[in-house]
Amino acid sequence: MSVQPEITQRDLRSRSREIMDAVEAGQSFTVTRDGHRIGELTPLRRRRRFVPRAEFAAMSRSAPDISLEGFRADQDATAAQESDDPYAR
Repeated sequence: MSVQPEITQRDLRSRSREIMDAVEAGQSFTVTRDGHRIGELTPLRRRRRFVPRAEFAAMSRSAPDISLEGFRADQDATAAQESDDPYAR
């Protein structure tokens, strides 16, 4: 496990663009003030844009069965409801 580099509050203020670019690239920092550790800057986890086919297939195998008739009945019940139009007079 690597140790996070420490940066001072003053460094954070004066080199914010450089430090934020490093955070965006995956680097973490410990922020210090008067020699005391006061916080950490860590990159946010990025959301995946897709699920690999093998992972989707594995998840699908363990998914519960769906009743086609029940699903259709739910759709029909929802579609049969009249929407309340606030502009209808």
